Amino acid sequence: MLSVTSIPAFNDNYIWLLKNDDNHCVVVDPGDAKPVLETLNNEGLTLNGVLVTHHHNDHVGGIRTLLEHFPGLSIYGPATDRFPMVNHPLKHGQSFTLFNSDFTVFHVPGHTLDHIAYYAEGMLFCGDTLFSAGCGRLFEGTPKQMHQSLTHLASLPDDTLVFCAHEYTLSNLKFALAVEPNNTALNEYVVEAKALREKNIPTLPSSIGKEKCINPFLRAHIDSIKAAVSQGATDSTDTETFAALRRWKDEF
Repeated sequence: MLSVTSIPAFNDNYIWLLKNDDNHCVVVDPGDAKPVLETLNNEGLTLNGVLVTHHHNDHVGGIRTLLEHFPGLSIYGPATDRFPMVNHPLKHGQSFTLFNSDFTVFHVPGHTLDHIAYYAEGMLFCGDTLFSAGCGRLFEGTPKQMHQSLTHLASLPDDTLVFCAHEYTLSNLKFALAVEPNNTALNEYVVEAKALREKNIPTLPSSIGKEKCINPFLRAHIDSIKAAVSQGATDSTDTETFAALRRWKDEF
């Protein structure tokens, strides 16, 4: 059974540490090597591998240094030429076994074109695609691609734990409330998330079930969301509604 803990990095990144029972581990999206190396040293852990979701430097910037300390690292990541350090290239639908756990790979374009996510043991490591109460900016993909990616992730079981890469929850919730101020579950989650952050406790992981109730980007099919982005009209397609939401959030 894998245990998962967070390693804070930069201002709001989480590098996820997946550990097995005999003190071997892998990390997800190590943008900075220093906090990873400190954690390994403090906890007496051996690093076996790295899981990469996408190419942005705050997710891959620490890999070269980690390879200097652990030359035999297995580097899992998207099967494109943007990732010369990856020695286990992965495409949508592929699976692999790590610490006796089966991981499945999803291609989730939108934030970047070659973004992937990892799913194992009811846990989703989704980088910058799905955030709690939000989603990633569309730096390379289209609204249609991102909406399809999020719809795929939303089809996972409700109890799936969502380990995204940033502590953006409170700022995302401000936008979500602007879109859907009368959403009871959303208002309750705002109170919960604020209480956690006041104690410096991560709001993550979230869950797919929770996000389907409070995240406007997973609710583009809901009439109240459609009305909020189109002056009361509810006849927009789900993709059009999602695109309008993303534009609104970009300017919020």
